[in-house]
Amino acid sequence: MSAVSPAVLDDLAPGGVLRAAINFGNPVLAQQGRDGTPQGVSVALVKALAQELGVRLEMIAFDAAGKVFAALEEGAWNIAFLAIEPVREQQIAFSEPYVIIEGTYLVAADSTYIVVDDLDRPGLRLAVGKGAAYDLFLSRTLKQAQLERAATSAAAVDLFFEKGLDAAAGVRQPLEKVAAADPRYRVLEGAFTAIRQAMAVPRDREAGAAYVRAFVERKKTEGFVRAALLESGQADVTVAP
Repeated sequence: MSAVSPAVLDDLAPGGVLRAAINFGNPVLAQQGRDGTPQGVSVALVKALAQELGVRLEMIAFDAAGKVFAALEEGAWNIAFLAIEPVREQQIAFSEPYVIIEGTYLVAADSTYIVVDDLDRPGLRLAVGKGAAYDLFLSRTLKQAQLERAATSAAAVDLFFEKGLDAAAGVRQPLEKVAAADPRYRVLEGAFTAIRQAMAVPRDREAGAAYVRAFVERKKTEGFVRAALLESGQADVTVAP
């Protein structure tokens, strides 16, 4: 590759450090290994980006996407991994998505709910992780059901259990793990949204944003994203076209 421009380095790694927000609240994208080491497709991508830029990488851990977004105000990170959402686009420049995951519901096994639209009825209460992509989507689209917010996506499942709510909204894969471990629960077929996960930089970093957009497209084309998903045990996740 050609040399990285000073403008790109200033945007993405001021002082020679790429500060990356890693959200462990979405286990499809990032996980902690047995020794606590970060791993997953988002970790693999940011390591590759730091190597390409020739800078030091500093990973900052979060347990919820909403907290990653809130930390933007503090200038806590230069690169992050978030779902593309209109509310966020006012402050963030996104790449094209690198993976697409489904937002769906965990319900009681003996409930009468069959499809996701069954959950938008008067009197129904749905648990969500505050500030998650599916929280933002459902906040815009639900007409009758009420959302009850927990601090994180994992805590939303706990809230669903503790308060006997009608469903917990979330990413399909972690919800399916919950259902597989407890036959009292099941995950609905279908999805209420396709969550487009992308790399993100603060909106005013134009040179950095353009570089990241090209970087993501290259890594998809090279098969890097698919390989990172397989290595982290996420074979059923769809790489974005």
